[in-house]
Amino acid sequence: MSLTQTAIDTLARNDRGGFTIPTAGLYPYQWNWDSAFIALGIATYDMDRAWTEIMSLLEGQWPDGMIPSIIFRSDDPSYFPGPSRWGKTLGPIPSTGVSQPPVLTTVVRQLTDAGGTRNAARRHEVFDRLFAFHKWFHDARTSNGIVATVHPWETGRDNCPDWNIGLDLMDVAADLAPYTRMDNKHVNPQYRPSQEQYDKYLTIVQFGDSVGWDQRRLTDEGPFLMADPNIHFILLRADKDLLAIARDLGKPVETLTQIEAWIAKGEAATDYLWSEALGAFTAREIRTGAFSTGFTNCSALCFYADSGTAEQRARVLDNLNRIAAKVDFMLPSWDPDAEGFEAQRYWCGPVWPQMNYMTSLGLAEQGHDALAMKIRDDLCRAIERSGFWECFNPLTGEGCVGSNFSWTAAVWLSWQHETKLEGVA
Repeated sequence: MSLTQTAIDTLARNDRGGFTIPTAGLYPYQWNWDSAFIALGIATYDMDRAWTEIMSLLEGQWPDGMIPSIIFRSDDPSYFPGPSRWGKTLGPIPSTGVSQPPVLTTVVRQLTDAGGTRNAARRHEVFDRLFAFHKWFHDARTSNGIVATVHPWETGRDNCPDWNIGLDLMDVAADLAPYTRMDNKHVNPQYRPSQEQYDKYLTIVQFGDSVGWDQRRLTDEGPFLMADPNIHFILLRADKDLLAIARDLGKPVETLTQIEAWIAKGEAATDYLWSEALGAFTAREIRTGAFSTGFTNCSALCFYADSGTAEQRARVLDNLNRIAAKVDFMLPSWDPDAEGFEAQRYWCGPVWPQMNYMTSLGLAEQGHDALAMKIRDDLCRAIERSGFWECFNPLTGEGCVGSNFSWTAAVWLSWQHETKLEGVA
C-alpha cells in the first residue's frame, strides 16, 4: 500500500464523525490546531469533509471569541486532564480554558483561495467567527504590547525548554488537587514532560478555574506569562490572511482598519522577541524580560509571517544552517547546541511535522527555496522511514510519542497533492 493511501486511511481511522482526533488512546478528543492542519490534508481528496472539520472546531468557540485548545465531547477516562479537571469553562461544549496557535484563518484562506461562489460562501460563513478569535487574542492575551501566553499548553509546545524560565518563577499550588497522569500509560514516560512540569501545568489550570476562566485575569494575575514566537508569528500571519479575506469579501472599512491595526501591533512587537545574543527570535518571560536560551523550530517562523528585518532574517538563516550540520533530519524543536536538548523527548528535540510545514512554506515564500526543500524533504524521509508518527528523532528519523498521527498524515497529503486543491469540489 502506498504512503498516500496509508495517510488517507490514518485520517479515516481517526475520524469520529465530523471531527478528527490526533491519535487513538493518547489524544482522544479534538485539538484546535490539529484540526486546522488535518483539514489541509483531507481537502486533497474531500473538500466537503475538510470544511466539516473546520466547522466542527468552531462549534466549540466561546462567546468571547476564544477557540479552546481541546473540545471535550465526552469524558474519556484514558485522558487527563479531562473536562472535570478544567471545571466549568465558558463555551457551548466542555473544553479547556486556554487556546492554541491560531493557524485556522491561514488554512481557511488556503482552502478557499481558488475563488468561485462556493468558496466565497464558505468565507462568509466563518469570517465573523475568525475575526472574533483574533480579537480575543489581541484583547484577552496582550501584555506589554505583545500577544502573550498563560500556559505552555496554549503554545502547542508543551515542555519546550523555552518555558523553564517562566515555570521556574512558579510555585506548585499548596492545595493542588491530587491527580493521576494518563499520558505516561500510553507512551514511554521518559519522552514526556516531567512530574514537576505537570504539577505546574495543573497549578495554572487550577488558578484559571478559581477565577471562573476570566481570560483577562488569567493573563494579568496568573502564575505564568510569556511571549511565544510560535503564537506571535502564527497570529501575525493569520492577521494578514484575515485582512486578505476581509478585502475579498468587501468588509466595511472599520473592519479593515481594525485588522490593519492588529498587524501593525504585531509587526512592532516582533523586535520584542529578538535575542541579539542568540541571533534569533525566542521566547521571553514578560515580567522579568528574560530571554530563553535556544533556537527552536518556531524561531524561523519570521519567514512564515513575513516579519523581521533583513539582518535578523540573515542571522536566522545562519542558525538554520548551523543546526542542519548537526542533525540528519531538520528541523529539531530545540537547539542541539543548547542545554536541554534531548532527541526523543517531546518538544526538547524531535522534528514536528506541522512546524516543518509552516517553516518550509515561509522559507519558500521568501525565496529560500533550497532550505525550504531540505526541511520538507527531511520530514518526508522520516515518514518514509518510520511512518506517520507525532514527531521524529532528528538524529535517526525514528518516530516518537504517538503513532498513526493525523497531522503527520495530513502534512504528507498536502505536500504530495498541493496542485489538487483547485480542482477539489
